[in-house]
Amino acid sequence: MNFNDNKAIYEQMADRLCDEIIAGTYKADDRIPSVREYAVTLQVNTNTAVKAYDLLSREEIIYNRRGLGYFVAAGAREQIMATRRRTFRSQTLPALFREMRLLGISIEEVEEEWDKKQRAGDNQGAASVP
Repeated sequence: MNFNDNKAIYEQMADRLCDEIIAGTYKADDRIPSVREYAVTLQVNTNTAVKAYDLLSREEIIYNRRGLGYFVAAGAREQIMATRRRTFRSQTLPALFREMRLLGISIEEVEEEWDKKQRAGDNQGAASVP
């Protein structure tokens, strides 16, 4: 995994695991890789992976079954989606709208591009974004 400097590595790891939950790689009550396994997969220190798992545990995205490992919590996908939608609306959209105003891009142009991407995705058998 390529990490960026804008966010702590453990937070990026947590985000990646959340991406995997959203994508359906891990569903409610599925076992996720152990801390060690995930650290090896992403080529990071085990302590960094522990911090990522602790963060997700505190947010009740995952839970630990003593001696068995970590599992995806019930409702985790919906919780992640709700949080990310709030963040998108409060941070990404205002920045996007500002950039659109500065560049003189209309909402109609954005809709046209959106429709093109949707058609291209449909032609490739990709799922449409809700």
